[in-house]
Amino acid sequence: MPLSVGLRVWVVPEQRRGFAYGLAAYLIWGLFPLYWKLLEYSGSIEVLAHRVVWSMATIALLVVVLRKFGTVKAVLREPRRRWRLMAAAVLISVNWGTYIWGVHNNRVVETSLGYFITPLFTVLLGVLVLKERLRTLQWTALAIAFGAVIGLTIENGRPPWVALVLTFSFGLYGLAKKQAGAGAIEGMAIETATVAPVALAAIVVLGLQGQSTVADHGAGYLAVVMLAGPITSLPLVLFGAASTRVSMTTLGLLNYITPSMQFALAVLLFHEAMSPMRWAGFGLVWFALAIFTWDSMMQRRRIQSLARTAVTASAA
Repeated sequence: MPLSVGLRVWVVPEQRRGFAYGLAAYLIWGLFPLYWKLLEYSGSIEVLAHRVVWSMATIALLVVVLRKFGTVKAVLREPRRRWRLMAAAVLISVNWGTYIWGVHNNRVVETSLGYFITPLFTVLLGVLVLKERLRTLQWTALAIAFGAVIGLTIENGRPPWVALVLTFSFGLYGLAKKQAGAGAIEGMAIETATVAPVALAAIVVLGLQGQSTVADHGAGYLAVVMLAGPITSLPLVLFGAASTRVSMTTLGLLNYITPSMQFALAVLLFHEAMSPMRWAGFGLVWFALAIFTWDSMMQRRRIQSLARTAVTASAA
């Protein structure tokens, strides 16, 4: 069997595994509003700080159990990868804090908008940073989404800041993770270790000021807070595993699963208001995503067809 065919046979299972990891991560993230609503008794900064600390504890345990010390040190010895992961740590912290604030302030619809736009922003990053080329329909989808954001800005009287911060922070986070190329556990270990000192300091300061609340509502509430570690770490580990196995385009395609679930929760369960203009703005975003999805599926079919033709020709 020719080497090129052998490489394709190996790559396809890796891509399928990456797709499965990404799908699982986005499904878990889609249910996140239900969890963060349980912690509304605490301020967003306190919840974020505990989220970081317990995430670090969870990842540290995984590093010990899976004996990942050597690979973590190997990544740390490479400045280029280390700095990218440290940048990713800052970006994901901004994303976490913004999202928690949005849920606590009944703006889940706006948080879902941010994650609806993220796939298109991810594709744009692929063009600007990775020099990927967009097809005509992809540019059309980006233009429609941009028009939707302008419409929502007019309707609200201000830009949808929560949505935009979530879009930029998570899109850039995905790019940093992809460029770092570290393993899922190794990457998360370095990320959480980067921001954990700041989170611990925040918890101490809140305690000294008498503003700490996590221990004021019983052992059950404290246990729910501590669950932020594994609940946060699991989808991020899955996402990290997916980001090194599939293209930025595939990640962008998977990304709309999460906001669809969150939007449904916001409207059907949390009963957040949706004005006609807001529906129109979301309608434009969904239309843009439909165009983007259809184009991506057609391109995937064309690539698979070419691959099958190449394999058939090599076998002959």
